[in-house]
Amino acid sequence: MRIILAPMEGVVDYEMRDVLTRIGGYDRCVTEFVRVTDQLLPNKTYFRFSPELEQGGTTPAGIPVYLQLLGGSPKYMALNAARAQKLSPPGIDINFGCPSKTVTNSDGGSALLREPCRVGDIVAAVRDAVDPAIPVTAKIRLGFNNADYLDNIVDNIVRAGANELCIHARTRTDHYKPPAHWSLVKSVREQHAIPIIINGEIWNIADSHRAKQESGCTDIMLGRGAMSHPDLAAKIKAEQSGNTHEAMAWPAILDMITRYLHNTENKHPRFVGNRLKQWLVFLHRQYPESVALFNKVKRLKEADDVFAALK
Repeated sequence: MRIILAPMEGVVDYEMRDVLTRIGGYDRCVTEFVRVTDQLLPNKTYFRFSPELEQGGTTPAGIPVYLQLLGGSPKYMALNAARAQKLSPPGIDINFGCPSKTVTNSDGGSALLREPCRVGDIVAAVRDAVDPAIPVTAKIRLGFNNADYLDNIVDNIVRAGANELCIHARTRTDHYKPPAHWSLVKSVREQHAIPIIINGEIWNIADSHRAKQESGCTDIMLGRGAMSHPDLAAKIKAEQSGNTHEAMAWPAILDMITRYLHNTENKHPRFVGNRLKQWLVFLHRQYPESVALFNKVKRLKEADDVFAALK
């Protein structure tokens, strides 16, 4: 079984990928999406979203990081994929899953699921533009309003030559409301030979078992579950191999958060407090101590004050 760290926009950036992959359990990461419109982007854009490109396309812990593109134009998606591949990313992923209204109103993300043929055209254009040695993968949801087109969408992606597909088992209309409908993925999983990865509502080991069983998938992707339970991937892998994994205690979590914030401070000095508060909201689910810390820092804005509170 493989575990992939999800490309959570505005959350799982370079520094977060570094912190989480050092804990262990992950086989791959995917960057936040690079927005493609009607222009060829400069190399500096790809490096900004994936600093890992300067170190062989992997996190400092050695985990490969696929570069994710988002856009509705087969032509410009292909042109940008062709340029990006020259930087030797381990793989290129295509985002058809983002539910954000800003994205879907701008011809991107899950809005494209209403047009299965165009989804296939985009994947085919990117696949043709990229060296066959570089995997091209895609991430989708079940559909936009419902799952009626799911079979058609997946058929087109497979015919277009994608190497793998990740399915977030909710529609765009569902956003992130539970439950995730893992069982709706099983039929397409059984019809196709390419690896299909299940994503959505995997918060713990029990969820990972149910998601795999109901979807028929072998591999999983963790997003919000990884943020609320930073060592979840390591825990799942340990159980799979018959070993035990000692859960991270709250002091270790605090050390990890402090290290993460120090790493981001130079790049985002004005947003240290916001990043801390964002992560604490996720941690509420697993660590009750995070509630008291959130209340302590929720009105703090200056980085020095935030670090003082963490001490």
